[in-house]
Amino acid sequence: MKNLVAGYLVIALGILTASAQQKTVKYGLLQMLADKQLDVQNREASPLQIADKTGVKLSARENDGVAWLNGVTFSNGIIELDIKGKDVLQQSFVGVAFHGTGVANTEDVIYFRQFNFRAADPVRRIHAVQYVSLPNYDWEILREKHNGQYEKAIEPAPKADEWFHAKIVVEYPQVKVFVNGNPKASLEVKMLSTTKTGKLGLWVGNNSDGEFANLTVTNKP
Repeated sequence: MKNLVAGYLVIALGILTASAQQKTVKYGLLQMLADKQLDVQNREASPLQIADKTGVKLSARENDGVAWLNGVTFSNGIIELDIKGKDVLQQSFVGVAFHGTGVANTEDVIYFRQFNFRAADPVRRIHAVQYVSLPNYDWEILREKHNGQYEKAIEPAPKADEWFHAKIVVEYPQVKVFVNGNPKASLEVKMLSTTKTGKLGLWVGNNSDGEFANLTVTNKP
């Protein structure tokens, strides 16, 4: 009996320890913008509040842009948020940057090409969600050397000009991307960077704007 009780105590302590190590935080992007807690680079950020979507919008401009969350460090865990781009060819690259080093354009990124979500061309459709590790492994290098490995289609595909929910699970060196609650990952890859922790931000690509809302982050050991 004593052994049984001791076993239960060990299990309970393990559960409590695991729970203590995991922490889920909901980031109020709208308030962070107002409080100047977003470090916006190569973009303008404006408040966004539409129905259940409260967050920020990043403007369009040449080259990549990012809004880093000041004071937020992310290593392993789950990043969830709502994203909206647009159905304009080559002008909607919207996603999340993580493990940022503080050096410009040096981070891992998961991003979406909304204009490819439901494209009639099947080749374009498989370019819907992308992983890159900047600056060494951008999409061009990965497509040339590892075609079809670091970018995939999304099934079922959201509409290109509507909000969708993204869940990014990082367990270094693996990263998985789930869309709109689908239990099957749309993308699952081994990360190419050796950086295991760093800054977290909202990311947009060349000539792209983007809208972001309802960001939550669960940090795991």
